[in-house]
Amino acid sequence: MLVFLTMGICLEAMHGLKVGWYLDLSNSTRRLLFTLAHSHGTLLGLLNIGFAATVSQVPEWDPHRRRLAGNCLLAASILIPAGFFLGGLVVYGGDPGLGIVLVPMGAILLFVAVLLTAMAI
Repeated sequence: MLVFLTMGICLEAMHGLKVGWYLDLSNSTRRLLFTLAHSHGTLLGLLNIGFAATVSQVPEWDPHRRRLAGNCLLAASILIPAGFFLGGLVVYGGDPGLGIVLVPMGAILLFVAVLLTAMAI
């Protein structure tokens, strides 16, 4: 969470300092993708904390499925924000960069993690 909260501070600083690379109208896609990276990273950090609290409350959870859910959540917590961030580094005429392909992969892993956790509860 500290990484993404720091990113939020940097985004606010670029906004406050009127950095054109971030604020110019032609860079609205970059601004949106960086904001999505920050917000998704922070929320996924909170979800990891919730997952850690849930694991101890479900002792009968199959260890293999628990490990799989944890690994999927961890991978999603990296792929989703990284995809948004990398997609915003290089923007092609309003379209995100190639890094955006990480987001759907992370979304699938997040779905699996939440499904396995819900099934265990």
